[in-house]
Amino acid sequence: MKDSLVIRVGRQISRRDLLRSVGAVGGAISSSFLSNRSVPGGFSVKKEKLISVKEAVDHLIFGASDLERAIGWFETATGVKPVIGGVHPGRGTRNALVSLGGGTYLEILSPDPAQQDVSLKYDLRSLTSPQLVHWVAVAKDVNLVAEKARSVGLNPVGPRDGSRARPDGRMLKWSSLDVVNNERVTLIPFFIQWDPDSPHPSQDSPTGCLLQSIEMECPNPASVINTLETFGIKAEVKRAKEARLRATLKTPGGKVELS
Repeated sequence: MKDSLVIRVGRQISRRDLLRSVGAVGGAISSSFLSNRSVPGGFSVKKEKLISVKEAVDHLIFGASDLERAIGWFETATGVKPVIGGVHPGRGTRNALVSLGGGTYLEILSPDPAQQDVSLKYDLRSLTSPQLVHWVAVAKDVNLVAEKARSVGLNPVGPRDGSRARPDGRMLKWSSLDVVNNERVTLIPFFIQWDPDSPHPSQDSPTGCLLQSIEMECPNPASVINTLETFGIKAEVKRAKEARLRATLKTPGGKVELS
């Protein structure tokens, strides 16, 4: 194992986008509604101990303009080949998956060539290299999360039902919720609640990679910290000129950083 190898990919989020979307609400948010994660099944919003971002992660979204090239890049960098997940009907995307251990996984997300006329949530078609575009927090009850978001002045979108068919034909179903009504804010997650009859993608995705850490930085750390604490998530956010989300993976090919 090449433990000294560090590979970094990605690009930064603009200061303007982050401050416009998060800074306006961060100062008004309290930490009254805390959350806990159980294994398995996610977390609900309660007055309990804060959990770390790493504990809250359901999956990371690694965007790419071309799925096959991104799979090849990831396999070269890590020694683990992602498996094709499936297509998201009506959302214009398809994906490939890798388990990150501990009930988490990495989703490589790219445009679906068969859905060219569908507008995408992320600007994937313009990416010149793979990029960590978002992270997703697991929830037991997205309706309760939405209720708490509204109670502190946020404007959530959803819950929205989603689904995709696996290559073996089995259908996966979930509900998702954007708690901040601006999908360009990468540091604030959206939440996912899996259908009880759906197997979690981490259970049958290729193994060998482990999520070691999640790091965040932005021009106004207090805004992000307060927003995350609303949902029981404790984050250490460093001050920087630009906002950045970074994930460090332990892999057979050494340490790999995605951003």
